[in-house]
Amino acid sequence: MLFGGNFAPRGWMDCNGQLLAISSNTALFSLLGTIYGGDGRTTFALPDLRGRLPIAAGNGPGLTSRSQGQKAGQELHTLSLNEMGSHSHTITAADADATTEDPDGNLFATSTDPLYRSGPGAGTLAAGAAGSSGGDQAHENRMPSITLRWVICVQGQFPSRN
Repeated sequence: MLFGGNFAPRGWMDCNGQLLAISSNTALFSLLGTIYGGDGRTTFALPDLRGRLPIAAGNGPGLTSRSQGQKAGQELHTLSLNEMGSHSHTITAADADATTEDPDGNLFATSTDPLYRSGPGAGTLAAGAAGSSGGDQAHENRMPSITLRWVICVQGQFPSRN
């Protein structure tokens, strides 16, 4: 459960993925098993919800099937080329003689000087003429949030199954 205090209440523990001894937490182990970790012989783990949002286990129309304890997503993500929307860059040119040498805000144009020559060694457009942009940096991939404590009951009333 979410808790707004700066401590875990009595009978509760933070959901930080810590290992607990099965021998002293048999009731809780009977509910969690090794879904969140542990060796299942002497230890089991509590869920680790640090930096994570819980989602419901199961499936539904149009939803990805998720099993109990499955982790998904990441805090920071660098987009790959396949994740970017398809797009193109158009270079516009004027069908008229050039009137300036300043490219800022102007179009490619015909020139009174030759623009092309025959033979080998033709160059390419200068970098930046229709270049790439971006820095391949990871970006925050999280909705606006507020930090609270996720706690789990480790002592108290045992939940019955249906």
